Amino acid sequence: MNSDLAAAHPPSLPGSTALASPAQRPSVRVAVVMERQAQPNQWEAWRFSVVDVVAHEAGFGHQPRVLRDDGKLQTSLYPNFELALFADEAEGYFLNLNTRAPVWFVVWRIDDEDPSSAWAERVSLSYTEAGRWLDAQERVDNVPLPADLAAWLQAFVEQHYRPEVKKERRRPQSFLPPEQRR
Repeated sequence: MNSDLAAAHPPSLPGSTALASPAQRPSVRVAVVMERQAQPNQWEAWRFSVVDVVAHEAGFGHQPRVLRDDGKLQTSLYPNFELALFADEAEGYFLNLNTRAPVWFVVWRIDDEDPSSAWAERVSLSYTEAGRWLDAQERVDNVPLPADLAAWLQAFVEQHYRPEVKKERRRPQSFLPPEQRR
């Protein structure tokens, strides 16, 4: 598979869109699986966590839904997130791929009026975008990125990422000893 095709069509996500023109971006449709645990300890009434990011399927529909609820543990599905790749985020994708284990980054929110309710808000593969979210005090969880999607992301990075060339810093003349000044 050539890198242009790989960048346009990830192998394991059948709902992904192929590039028809340069104006379209490589993208995948995913769904987020979250868990809510009731009274995990004496200090928390509820604990939320992102469990997985999976390929979106037509059967998921477009509305969030509860998959399982036994009173103590609730598992919910938040479908239909489109994750598009952007060339100006290539460094963030590169940084994600060059960690010990590449991940999906998921921003999620707790309902201010109902603290027993939370939902997935956004999904990204960019390490720098996740950093910006964390700087903004957002809740961000991560889950492992499958190897075939890491390879798809790697093909995009190879096509679009160019490391910044470091310029040698020249010290101001005032910092040099008098005999070295020009």
